[in-house]
Amino acid sequence: MKPLFFVILVLCSASLFAAPLEGGYSMTLVSSDARDKVINAAVKYENTPYRYGGMANSGIDCSGLICLSFKDALGVTLPRSASALYTWAEKIPDNKAQPGDLLFFKTDATGKISHVGLYMGNNQFIHAASSGEKTGVIYSNLGETYWSNTYAGAGRAFPEASSGYRYSSVAAAGTKPGSETAAPAAAPPAVLPAPSLPVNPSIAAASDEKSGRLLLGAAIAPTWVGFLKGGDLFRGFAAQLFLTAETRSFGPKMLFGLEIRPEYDGALGVFRLPVTLSWGLNEKIMIFAGPVFSFGDASLSTEDGERSYSGGTSWMGAAGITAAPVSFKTAAAGDFAPYFEAAWQYYYSDSNNRNPNADFSAGFRFSTGLKWTIQVR
Repeated sequence: MKPLFFVILVLCSASLFAAPLEGGYSMTLVSSDARDKVINAAVKYENTPYRYGGMANSGIDCSGLICLSFKDALGVTLPRSASALYTWAEKIPDNKAQPGDLLFFKTDATGKISHVGLYMGNNQFIHAASSGEKTGVIYSNLGETYWSNTYAGAGRAFPEASSGYRYSSVAAAGTKPGSETAAPAAAPPAVLPAPSLPVNPSIAAASDEKSGRLLLGAAIAPTWVGFLKGGDLFRGFAAQLFLTAETRSFGPKMLFGLEIRPEYDGALGVFRLPVTLSWGLNEKIMIFAGPVFSFGDASLSTEDGERSYSGGTSWMGAAGITAAPVSFKTAAAGDFAPYFEAAWQYYYSDSNNRNPNADFSAGFRFSTGLKWTIQVR
């Protein structure tokens, strides 16, 4: 019965990881065509009056325009506020922005994200302005002083399109320097030049391509017994406190992390404190390794009696892989992701009697749990 229960547990975990995001959409299924659809949907709201909290033809605000455009074009629901959209979107370098991506601004004294627009290429974006010479849904340009000074960064709502992708139906933005808003002007050329955000020293310094997001988080998971005969299925718990930095210093985007991993292993009767370094191309799969401090006398109860182990405290006492295929984004509380982890912990038996099942179980740990992450930069 125990092996059957273990298989059921793994299958349940797999079904949890395969669950779709509620109210969302599969990021891998959209394309440049979806970008065009969203922009076209936003353009239809041109000249709609500004109304705080509005999401209708009678009145609309900045995040309402984004939400309605995605809803109309793709039938998906996005976070409702500008700050929540900033948390939700994948942060990208300025020169990677493509039509259909989101542009974020800090327009008030709080220093927080307070405004969002939809990038259309050629430094132009469509948004719902609340003040200025003209309000409501209008076109503006990042080259004007007000927007370049309040610009906070770009966020990706779609996978990156091909390098040749252009939105060819964009209306040009005639801007007035120093004004918060701008009225549409003459139509642009049929083929736009490559998207390029303004070169502003303060903006460039804040978005160095070699540095990216800084993530802080915690995780906790029960650990399971899968190879021992007798005893409980539940083995103990494994927790994490981690700090992860994103960088492009080596070419492609990579994540490097530092974790403190307090663990209780009830099967061995020890408390462990691994301090590990991790690496991955994204948050979905990370590998880790590092030293471990082990407290207590490690032993397993087997059919042949108590089997003792040494080597828990070691400079390379833990190594493994963490997988979190999906995550659930929230507006204010960060991201939550179910995850599973397989790890090897360095223990060896001094006994002359062979017991492969016990020795493997002493060294192998499997856990399933929940991870919480917030972006601090």
